[in-house]
Amino acid sequence: MINDKLPKIWYGGDYNPEQWEAPDWAEDDRMFKLAGIDVATVNVFSWAMIQPDEDTYDFSFLDATMDRLYKNGTYVCLATATGAHPAWMARQYPEVTRVDVMGRKRKFGGRHNSNPNSKVYRKFAARLAGKLAERYKDHPTLVAWHISNEYGGYDYSEQSEAAFRVWLKERYGTLDALNKAWNTRFWGHTFYDWDEIVLPSELSEEWNGNRTNFQGISLDFRRFMSHSLLECYKIEYDAIREHSQGVPITTNLMGFYPELDYFEWAKYMDVVSWDNYPSLDTPVSHTAMTHDLMRGLKHGQPFMLMEQTPSQQNWQPYNSLKRPGVMRLWSYQAVARGADTVLFFQLRRSIGACEKYHGAVIEHAGHEHTRVFREVAELGRELQLLGDELLDARSAAKVGIVYDWENRWALDLSSGPSVALDYVNEVHKYYDALFTQHFETDMIGVEEELSKYEIVIALVMYMSKPGFAAKVEAFVQAGGTFVTTFFSGIVNENDLVTVGGYPGELRKVLGIWAEEIDALLPGMSNQLVMKQEWNKLGGSYECGILCDLIHTEGAETLAVYGSDFYIGMPALTVNQFGKGKAYYVASSPNADFLKGFLANLCADKQISPLVNAPEGLEAARRVKDGASYLFLLNHTENELTAEIGERSLKDLLTGESFQGTAAVPGRGVRILTEK
Repeated sequence: MINDKLPKIWYGGDYNPEQWEAPDWAEDDRMFKLAGIDVATVNVFSWAMIQPDEDTYDFSFLDATMDRLYKNGTYVCLATATGAHPAWMARQYPEVTRVDVMGRKRKFGGRHNSNPNSKVYRKFAARLAGKLAERYKDHPTLVAWHISNEYGGYDYSEQSEAAFRVWLKERYGTLDALNKAWNTRFWGHTFYDWDEIVLPSELSEEWNGNRTNFQGISLDFRRFMSHSLLECYKIEYDAIREHSQGVPITTNLMGFYPELDYFEWAKYMDVVSWDNYPSLDTPVSHTAMTHDLMRGLKHGQPFMLMEQTPSQQNWQPYNSLKRPGVMRLWSYQAVARGADTVLFFQLRRSIGACEKYHGAVIEHAGHEHTRVFREVAELGRELQLLGDELLDARSAAKVGIVYDWENRWALDLSSGPSVALDYVNEVHKYYDALFTQHFETDMIGVEEELSKYEIVIALVMYMSKPGFAAKVEAFVQAGGTFVTTFFSGIVNENDLVTVGGYPGELRKVLGIWAEEIDALLPGMSNQLVMKQEWNKLGGSYECGILCDLIHTEGAETLAVYGSDFYIGMPALTVNQFGKGKAYYVASSPNADFLKGFLANLCADKQISPLVNAPEGLEAARRVKDGASYLFLLNHTENELTAEIGERSLKDLLTGESFQGTAAVPGRGVRILTEK
């Protein structure tokens, strides 16, 4: 468990008592008890309050808050407050603010405006983290450390440019190696001195976000900025660990946030935490996929749901209320997929600035007689009832989908072949086809051990990292099923094309080679025409975005294109490789094809869906010490029924028993187990 001081699913969230006065704190204490709140994340943005000038530190308010919360029975996830530096620091040390992609120097304001390569910022941040750890390391209410907040954003300052050159020297050793990796003979970019290298900004190589003249330079810059921000985190981590041992340390991630390589970050986090903010119309399967990705960052270890809103958000174009029951439903969705905490932003709603209309447990009304508070209190009661039953329970999925941030960067930076190609969307298409049919799925990184899975799916793996192709070959050779798609195996880790025919290093295991790649215009499509029926997967299916024109060299053709000048060419192939099989899907097919295709692969590997149920009923499972916990979550307004088999199962939330089928009320939840 995260911390055995509190052996249950933690319940609470971000708390900012510094925005209020003493009478409100007393009400907070009372209402926390009513709601079952047992963890408060404090000190997230209190740097200016703690350190009013360079030499003064005042912990009196935080001392009083920690003591008060402990007396009230509320544990603390203590943040280091370094997500927003004080105004005096920006005035005295202008280097601590960032420079944007257009070369404009930022002034004090907002948050996440700290230059990660400023030695001044790093010094003050580490010093504050160390002082907090030294002071509160033994405080009985402390259960976790929370470094900074939602790291992100790139910097284009002189400090970062100098640090980039140092990072490049460490990565490549010599300018000859760098010039080769970046292919700098193109457009006469050969570098003869490290100081000639500048950051890829709108003043140099990039424009319109991810458009760039030199993919190698821009790709390395993204690696460098992820590394730079991670170094800031690690400096604070080390400062805390110098004084505080055994208390877990985290920072809150943001799902599929594009700018940071979270698989690399997770190596330095004791527990992964993340902030979940879907819109009213976000596909349920996309939220589930994100939870699964957060679980997969540390090889299946349970994670913390650090933030969600009790109802309304403040920063989306349309900030809809969560309908009655949805907050509870989405909270249990997180738990079903590996969360051992349910935490909110925020516990009391602010009265000023940009988050005053962001929902909270305690609304502006200031009392417990609100719909939101009643729902929060009911969920708090249920989590108390569950106790430690679900803590540390894991996934038992036999299907893994590979996700890689560097591959995403490379795809986003690619100068073609289609602006319609979106890595996350392509991954979600396959995930959704499994999700809607109730197959368990893990989201995994390229460093994950593949042998624990029966099926591994690596979609649009444009970049083939060192050793990945060999790992895939070993997996398939031993009997695994591997699936990849169009535009895979094209380049190496430096975005240099692997010559000799696509898909490069994956060519051997797939038994095909690709000659050309056709990009279809909006509104255009082709067809995957099955050569013969494969367990009800027959006929023709629409496909689009890209079409690889491939030739088989050992692989069997399962489907061909139905139109255009490449009609009849292979569009879906399978290659027997050792004891296993490797499939290549040469275009982006529609949902009907993917459902049938993936269901057939699971059937071939004797992988069964968790339940037989309508699509609106989500199924997930966690296992622990021989016990299995089946979550059924109804995302519709009407009652839905799942076929659960002949075993007798008990609902942990209601005590009801079910056999054969289990009905789930509209927006309802069941947690079924044989215990």
